[in-house]
Amino acid sequence: MKKAIVVGATSGIGREVACLLARRGWLVGIAGRRMEELERLAAEQDGIVAWRRIDVMQDEAARLLHELADEMGGIDLYFHASGIGFQNVALAPCEEISTVRTNAEGFTRMLTAAFNMFAGQGCGQIAAITSIAGTKGLGAAPAYSATKRYQRHYLECLEQLAHIRRLPIAFTEIRPGFVRTPLLKDGHYPMQLDASEVARSIVKAVEKRRRVATIDWRYRLLVFFWNLIPRCLWVRMKVRSTQ
Repeated sequence: MKKAIVVGATSGIGREVACLLARRGWLVGIAGRRMEELERLAAEQDGIVAWRRIDVMQDEAARLLHELADEMGGIDLYFHASGIGFQNVALAPCEEISTVRTNAEGFTRMLTAAFNMFAGQGCGQIAAITSIAGTKGLGAAPAYSATKRYQRHYLECLEQLAHIRRLPIAFTEIRPGFVRTPLLKDGHYPMQLDASEVARSIVKAVEKRRRVATIDWRYRLLVFFWNLIPRCLWVRMKVRSTQ
C-alpha cells in the first residue's frame, strides 16, 4: 500500500488532495499549523493514519517531517501544498516578507528534507503546488509571483540533481489557476476552479507521475498566450491576479 505525506493539509487544495489520496487507498500522513484541523480531518477521513503540527517557517519543521515519515514506516510521496499569497499593490513590507518566508524559505526547507529522505531510502516522489503566476511577473503580487517562479526553478534544479546523483526520485509540479479556496477570500477572480475537481486532476497527475500539470485547459491556453507577450508590453499591462 502506497504512503504519502501532505504538508499544508488543513485547508484548500492540500486538504482535498489528502482526503482523495486516502479514499483511493493510500495511507496518508498530514501536517499543517492548525492542530485542531489536523485532528478533525483525521477523525473524519479513513486512511489518514498520522499527523503532526508543522510550521514550514520553523527550523524544526524538517525534523518533524522525518519523525512523521518514520511513524508511517517510510513514505512513497511527499506532497507540498503549503503556501500563501497576497495582492499587495501598496507593497506592504510585512506581506512581501511573509510570502517570501513561506513560499521560498519554507518551501526550500521542506523540499530539501524530502529530497534527502528519499535519497536515503533510495526512491520516492516529490509533488508540489506552484502556480501559473510563476509564468510572468505580476505587479499586483510581486512576492507571490516571484516566489512561485522560484519554486518552479527549484523543482527543476532538484530533478537535475537527482539525475546527477543517479537517484530514482520523481517530480511532479502542479500549476493551478484560480482555485476557490480561503487563499482567494479577498477579491474577485475570474475562471475560479472547484477545489475538489482540482484535487482529482492533481491526484491523477501524481499517480501518472507527470512532470508538469497545468490545471485546467483554460489556464493552459492562458499561459500559452501569456508567453507570447514581449516583456516590454507585459510590464505595461494591468494584471491583478495572485494565483
